[in-house]
Amino acid sequence: MDFKKGCIGVVPFGEIPEIALRDLVTHIHSCFNLRAVVLPPMPYPPAAYDERRKQYNAATIIKALESMPFQGCDKIIGVLNMDLFIPIFTYVMGEAQEGGKYALASMFRLRRGHGRTMPLMEKILQRLSKVALHEIGHLFNVGHCMDEKCLMHFSGSLQDLDSISLNFCAYCSEYLRDAIRRQIPSGLEKPRKKI
Repeated sequence: MDFKKGCIGVVPFGEIPEIALRDLVTHIHSCFNLRAVVLPPMPYPPAAYDERRKQYNAATIIKALESMPFQGCDKIIGVLNMDLFIPIFTYVMGEAQEGGKYALASMFRLRRGHGRTMPLMEKILQRLSKVALHEIGHLFNVGHCMDEKCLMHFSGSLQDLDSISLNFCAYCSEYLRDAIRRQIPSGLEKPRKKI
């Protein structure tokens, strides 16, 4: 598949609800002012599964993405339903190559509610967008932000994730605008601050 410059590819791993993919594409376009497209689904790389932990190694999945030809897409975000980890954390909701091309967002823990209740689909989709947009921010070399409401603030739990907004702070918005201009010359001018 060949797309114009300024395109972010969304790669589902396994069965991902279509509504989640459509919603994410809309948020990517609104937030970064770049085109986003859903690419064909991929199977989970068997080598990524850690039998001892019963989780998937995020770094191994990103390495598998690196070996795939995603022509025309400047950045790739994989969306999964499985539990992810990196060796230094018990779990992660997302992972990215800082300043790189590939990132992941997992829905596995986003479906949990407080207590025994399951959150509404709207809440799950909002959480997925927050995780994915945060990880895409890392792809544009934006680090964690100290502003507790900024989308780039570190979220180590669902409570943290629910407390941040779907907005970048003024500083991160400006940094992103410059990064997109440098990394994607034909990308649109300015990522939007509010969704």
